[in-house]
Amino acid sequence: MTEIEPGRTAPGAPATGPGEPEPTQPASSEPAPIPTLPPDPAAYDHPRAVRAREKGLQAPYIAGGNDPDPAAGLAEDRRYVRLLLGMAIAIVASGFIIGTVIALIGPAGGR
Repeated sequence: MTEIEPGRTAPGAPATGPGEPEPTQPASSEPAPIPTLPPDPAAYDHPRAVRAREKGLQAPYIAGGNDPDPAAGLAEDRRYVRLLLGMAIAIVASGFIIGTVIALIGPAGGR
């Protein structure tokens, strides 16, 4: 009698484990067909669809879209840029301050 490696089944044995139901459908390699939707005439004339066709795109999706209030978005971006610059300057300045303090205390610091 030959031993069977763990995780393998003996020839002629069912592919399922004890208490598991047998598969009812064989696994197919083809994906299920995607249903196609009928064309929407109102969406054809939508500004996004017109711009997508002008750019040669097949779908009316343009990343980014239309911002209803670009001024507010730009103001928020400016605020975050100022905050980012302030934090970078604070980190660099604190490094100089800490370095200066260590340099001044350095020779006498171990006593």
